[in-house]
Amino acid sequence: MQATRLTLICHARTVAQKRACFPLDEPLELDWQALAGSRAALFKRPPRLLSAPELRARQSAGLYGAEPQIVSALRDCDMGDWAGVALDHLQQHQPQALQAWLADPQAAPHGGESVAQLCERVAAWLDSVSQSPGHVLAVTHPLLIRAALLQVMQCPLASFNHIDVEPLSALELRFNGRWRLRLDARP
Repeated sequence: MQATRLTLICHARTVAQKRACFPLDEPLELDWQALAGSRAALFKRPPRLLSAPELRARQSAGLYGAEPQIVSALRDCDMGDWAGVALDHLQQHQPQALQAWLADPQAAPHGGESVAQLCERVAAWLDSVSQSPGHVLAVTHPLLIRAALLQVMQCPLASFNHIDVEPLSALELRFNGRWRLRLDARP
């Protein structure tokens, strides 16, 4: 059986990230069109390119190749009423709701998707990807990458907020009967 190689790439930085806001469907901060295809040479053979549907993910996917397949399961966590809201604002005006969301993976005080629901969605997507041998490169969001790492490492959901995912960082996973985390020696 041929293995599945999954490279999860976090989208490039946005203004919302710089301002510590929950995202909307905003564009990238960098001139992605001038950099189109600039990261494609990182791979010996072009992987199957997937992208979350949001603009920031699609633009970031353009750094790795043209015309990614849009996959709904890669969409960002639905932050409901908190979309576009700064963390500082929530700390001042809804501190108990923010603390509940940070402490309880089942909580969704914003009216959107809970961490537990996000993790369930990602687990189902990982299961489907494991059936596709070859190299898959998926451009997505920090929260989704956290969920994938928890699933692969079989960590408790309480570990979710202990993971930082930087813009354009990569998580390398392999599936050959079970998922494994692969640490790469590339600089």
